[in-house]
Amino acid sequence: QVQLVESGGGLVQAGDSLRLSCAASGRTFSYTMGWFRQAPGKEREFVGAIRRYNGITSYADSVKGRFTISRDSAKNTVYLQMNKLKPEDTAVYYCAGRYGGLANVDVDYNDWGWGTQVTVSS
Repeated sequence: QVQLVESGGGLVQAGDSLRLSCAASGRTFSYTMGWFRQAPGKEREFVGAIRRYNGITSYADSVKGRFTISRDSAKNTVYLQMNKLKPEDTAVYYCAGRYGGLANVDVDYNDWGWGTQVTVSS
């Protein structure tokens, strides 16, 4: 099992940027790491994902053009760069992992971090 630890959340104003990190420990070859978020009273939703070995990414329509996922394979870390943040981006952001290809459904991911809070004020 891979352990995932998120960091980088906080309180920002609308229009600001924030970068989240997810550090993985364990065997991550052929691993896909994804980001999900859950706002109060809402279901957890897919944000984006990246394949560790080739860097191919996938994004939810709601964040395309504003959020970027990247990886540092040497550090076994994935980043979620969030630009032009909106109040509706407020949520707990979770890092998730799975062996295999990109996926945008949370049940397809086996490993989860504890989450980090992102709050965007208007």
